[in-house]
Amino acid sequence: MGKIVNTHGIQGEVRVISRSDFKEERYQKGNELSLYNPEQDHRLVVTVVSWRQHKQFDLLTFEGYSNVNEVEPLRDYLLQVDADTIDDDLAEDEFYYHEIIGLDVVDINQGHIGKVKEILSPGANDVWVVQRLKGKDVLIPYIENVILKVDLSEKQVTVEIPEGLMDE
Repeated sequence: MGKIVNTHGIQGEVRVISRSDFKEERYQKGNELSLYNPEQDHRLVVTVVSWRQHKQFDLLTFEGYSNVNEVEPLRDYLLQVDADTIDDDLAEDEFYYHEIIGLDVVDINQGHIGKVKEILSPGANDVWVVQRLKGKDVLIPYIENVILKVDLSEKQVTVEIPEGLMDE
């Protein structure tokens, strides 16, 4: 759903860059969120006490975390929800990030490129970061003429990479 990027003030608020289209629902007071730090492979569950928006950030406080010193170690944790709470009623071309991350990426001309390792939301469209076996990561825009097919059952994305988008 997002990532804790910093603290805010001294009252235990954290700054979150959200990637959820359902913030009002997910960040309701009393909801439980799973926090995960991939670098430390550490997970914990917290309960939302408050949520508000400030500039491009979502500011959250959690039960049991009432000052900046308690939330400082949470920086860089990812916010996740329990899979049981996810609504499966998405449009045909809509996906949750967790469904896309880890999929194999196959170009119709070049074959297997790598796996989706991250999704960025910089503006008009998402950008999928594909980790190649050799070489630099490839940034693929999530637009109709590049992402041709997403097959969740086959765990594969079929793409047509425009010329010049991928360094050799």
